[in-house]
Amino acid sequence: MTPAVSTAKNLKLDFCLHEYEHDPNIDSYGLEASEKLGVNPAQVFKTLVVQDEHGKLAVACVPVQHLLNLKKIAKALGCKKVQMAEPKLVERTTGYVLGGVSPLGQKKRLPTVIDETAKNFGTIFCSAGRRGLEIELSPVALATAVGGSFADILQE
Repeated sequence: MTPAVSTAKNLKLDFCLHEYEHDPNIDSYGLEASEKLGVNPAQVFKTLVVQDEHGKLAVACVPVQHLLNLKKIAKALGCKKVQMAEPKLVERTTGYVLGGVSPLGQKKRLPTVIDETAKNFGTIFCSAGRRGLEIELSPVALATAVGGSFADILQE
């Protein structure tokens, strides 16, 4: 059981787990999840970690087929500028490996912004803490569980 699943259980969230065989040759973990689970990619969210100009980290959840707009996430976080965080820092801070970073159950709780398109779905999918394991839950439940907010953070 991953920390993400433990967190979901402890918070008594209404969720479903979906497991699939991860192909180690695949780079786009989110698109792989969408394809192997037969789910609309707009409903599968990847977890990205950004770092502001002061070194503070934050999480952005965006649909797997889209790119994160760094200016929009900076604005949503109330800072001037952000960049993608270094992979080793992401793994050390969240406790997850890349491709398995979940917004739930991170070692250190980070400010989280979920793209507003998540609200278009009854449920969304995001990593459950390891490659090949997705958690399905309502976007509102996810936001509540991580103390997150919704904003338009997609690249156009």
